[in-house]
Amino acid sequence: MNIAMLSYHTCPLATLGGKDTGGMNVYVRDLTRELGRMGLHVDVFTRSQDEHVPHVLHDLGYGNRVVHVPAGPEVPLPKKELADYIPQFAEGIIQFASEKELHYDIIHSHYWMSGLAAETLSGAWGGVPVAHMFHTLGEMKNRVARSADEREGEYRLEGERRVIARADRLIVSTVAEQAQLEWLYKADVRKMTVIPPGVDSCHFYPILPDEAKQYIGLSPDKCLLLYVGRIEPLKGVDTLIRAVALLQQKDICPSKSVYLAIIGGDPEVSPDAMSAEMARLQSLCDELCMGNLVVFLGKRSQDTLPYYYSAAEVVVMPSHYESFGMVALEAMACGTPVVASQVGGLAFLVQDGVTGYTVPDGDHAALCDRLSVLLGHPERRAAMGRAAAEYALNYDWEKIAKQIVGVYGELAGGKEC
Repeated sequence: MNIAMLSYHTCPLATLGGKDTGGMNVYVRDLTRELGRMGLHVDVFTRSQDEHVPHVLHDLGYGNRVVHVPAGPEVPLPKKELADYIPQFAEGIIQFASEKELHYDIIHSHYWMSGLAAETLSGAWGGVPVAHMFHTLGEMKNRVARSADEREGEYRLEGERRVIARADRLIVSTVAEQAQLEWLYKADVRKMTVIPPGVDSCHFYPILPDEAKQYIGLSPDKCLLLYVGRIEPLKGVDTLIRAVALLQQKDICPSKSVYLAIIGGDPEVSPDAMSAEMARLQSLCDELCMGNLVVFLGKRSQDTLPYYYSAAEVVVMPSHYESFGMVALEAMACGTPVVASQVGGLAFLVQDGVTGYTVPDGDHAALCDRLSVLLGHPERRAAMGRAAAEYALNYDWEKIAKQIVGVYGELAGGKEC
């Protein structure tokens, strides 16, 4: 079976922590690898953002390819501008398939812009079935937006509605996302299949804390709180910083220093090049006199993340909205408890009081309280870490990919995968 995997606006090979890189990149990359292990051929199509990067790469193994399709200028572009080049992207894929004499049995698109490209491709290829995954929803982002700049435009909402109407199957991460699509978009629940993202348990697993701390250059006498993700208002990092500021007033770990490491974004660029949110967060740290208590580490490769997760006492996800929460799953697989906002997929993924805690989003006092409990009770923290690692095994990619392949088989009319 041949799969055309569409990830238009972001490449699965991109370094995590950038403006448009995160859980979706990991999802597409790891699913493609697992499908390859299962004997499926996958071509991942993404828009070329750098003319110096070869247009075809085999970095995902098993004969599967990442194809960088020129569509507009080969440079990063704002998402609103990206929408203009979707037809050119689809035409590039059609040309690639023709030159390689390839027939695809399934189109699996990710994010709404890829879904629009999938609509064109399916029409050109005689109705090839489309499975789609949104990863985030514009209507949900608008519900938590705190300013006009954070709101998604009508062009995205209309695009999402078109994708919902055309897709043969909508793969959703949780029943919460299913309800959001049904409620906000009037999507047909019969089109939806709930399949959560997976985790690579061969890569994310518990590392002894002393070895993990040594690897990342952290003294054993440090208590590490960790945030991993994009730097944008939606992620609620300001709530976390305020919680840590409150935490420092308490004598929780008298024998150890507590500090917060933030992985993501570009903290070292010039003020003119720095994102508004990064500048705001750094200013907040100065305002709260955080000193060296908060360290902005910038982007980190996926290879190093298991060490950071394992070195941390707690991983924190203070988001205002998450469709799932890949970081939480990765941290749990590494045996680290998670404190997360009680929103979206996080409310389902993090078992409150078992694998970590959930708190109301935006409530820095409640977040501080849960962090205090975990830092002040090492035995409880260790027990939650063990429970988290065991629970995460339910999401191993081998199990999740089999469910995805089951959907492919149904869409392809029972064709052998």
